[in-house]
Amino acid sequence: MTTALSPSWEHAVVTGGAGFVGSHLCAALLDAGAAVTCVDDFSTGRPENISPLLERPGFTLVQADVTEELPVKQRPDLVLHFASPASPADYLRLPLHTLETGSLGTRNALDLAHSADARFVLASTSEVYGDPLQHPQDERYWGNVNPVGPRSVYSEAKRFGEALTTAYAETHGTDTCVVRLFNTYGPGMRGEDGRVVPAFVRQALAGEPLTVTGDGRQTRSLCYVDDTVRGVLAAAAHDMRGPVNIGSPTEISMLDLARLIVELTGSSSEIRPVARPVDDPAVRCPDITLARDKLGWEPQVRAEEGLRRAIAWFREDAMAAMAD
Repeated sequence: MTTALSPSWEHAVVTGGAGFVGSHLCAALLDAGAAVTCVDDFSTGRPENISPLLERPGFTLVQADVTEELPVKQRPDLVLHFASPASPADYLRLPLHTLETGSLGTRNALDLAHSADARFVLASTSEVYGDPLQHPQDERYWGNVNPVGPRSVYSEAKRFGEALTTAYAETHGTDTCVVRLFNTYGPGMRGEDGRVVPAFVRQALAGEPLTVTGDGRQTRSLCYVDDTVRGVLAAAAHDMRGPVNIGSPTEISMLDLARLIVELTGSSSEIRPVARPVDDPAVRCPDITLARDKLGWEPQVRAEEGLRRAIAWFREDAMAAMAD
């Protein structure tokens, strides 16, 4: 997928490579012919995500905490910094680790890229926009973020990471890029991680009520993981510094998403309202003009098709867990 974009990538380092998006990036880079070093401490990553890669030529697993060191021996051409708890359940459970990964971990990854003269890509997030007052959100928008709210450990870690990445580029001339990801979903997610798609799918497959927060009118923009990976690698292969939004410009309300998942799973689950979390954004939708114009990228997998694929994977994963 990436050979035509950047044939010079001989060795890529992916921090958080056993995580959801990180593991898909590892696979895509291997498919393109690059050697890949996956760095993960498995605080939130799944060993199952990378188990199919362990026997592939060129793949190396390094179990390490990026806040302490990045013990990578082979010089990389590309460093993709994707290490971080990303779901509310994880970053609320690991608040200090989340902040340290976004600060110390980002600096360690930047130091590795700078010393190797490698391209560096920071995985940032739509959470930097907070509960946005601009809709849709383009990259010039500074956001509406509560710096001391329950979500702040994640959003502020990413905002600091963006500032640090920018400082390295301007001070040291490090070749950097920031991508802001919007609600990626697909195979490889943990059913219990608290994000909306795995939560709804798990509940529907178990015949449990789908718990929609508030009145369900709040929106998200769902991007299938294959599209996200294409966007990230397109940004990596370009000379842009970003930030650049990588996400779907098509919104869906949480109530409509719950209804769609009930339909696609053939579930008899009811939809049940529950209390809405503090600082839960009312809307979230990217303006992807920059990605379209500069990268020639936009999502290709429609939500219904992506959800069908995700549901099929979650069914298989649940069956495998029962067999074990």
